[in-house]
Amino acid sequence: MTTDPRRTPGTASHPHATRPLPTTIWLPAPDEPQAAPTPGTVLPGWAVERIRTVFTTRPGHLPAPLLKLSLRDTEPGMDARTPVLTYTDGTLSRLSLLLAELHPDTLPDPTDTPTCGVSEMPGAMEDGWSGFFHRAHRLLPADGLLLLATRQRRDEGILTDPLGSLIACARTAGFRYLQHVIVAHAHPADDRLIPTPPSDASPGVAHSDLIALTAIHA
Repeated sequence: MTTDPRRTPGTASHPHATRPLPTTIWLPAPDEPQAAPTPGTVLPGWAVERIRTVFTTRPGHLPAPLLKLSLRDTEPGMDARTPVLTYTDGTLSRLSLLLAELHPDTLPDPTDTPTCGVSEMPGAMEDGWSGFFHRAHRLLPADGLLLLATRQRRDEGILTDPLGSLIACARTAGFRYLQHVIVAHAHPADDRLIPTPPSDASPGVAHSDLIALTAIHA
């Protein structure tokens, strides 16, 4: 699911976009004291700061505000229970970047197909992932970015990958897929990588996934 940073899907139809895209694999600095995420989170602090540097900074501009959502369930009323953290330099500007951390327990079951199409309460009024993506799309301007941060979980001894179904839901809501970034849970030491897995991650999980999507408005 990774892409060549020199040819990123979606950039050809938006030649005016100047926001750079990151490299495919992110590693913490060798002297980073907190390489792994804290329990209950998906991304370590250093990765959130790198998002602000890479995704929100344009030539001649200050970093744009970043709104971070921590999604722990998709039941009705999920918005009221979602912790929100804002990163800003204090200046007022329109929101153009959402970072949604998806706890592994909230991800679609690999045997289920998330409902992303027609329902009795279409669009932003829907529950679950479909409604979330439609509401996020309404918040963002054209070319605004939605970043999904999550990691795999182990179901019945097998690591599952829900990214395909999440991206499909996002596309139905009006997003275009840009890039898949690997956030490694490892500490570089000389020419080796020392694993630093999160304490609450499933066995065998050595990275988190960061998916970049851009909002399309007709």
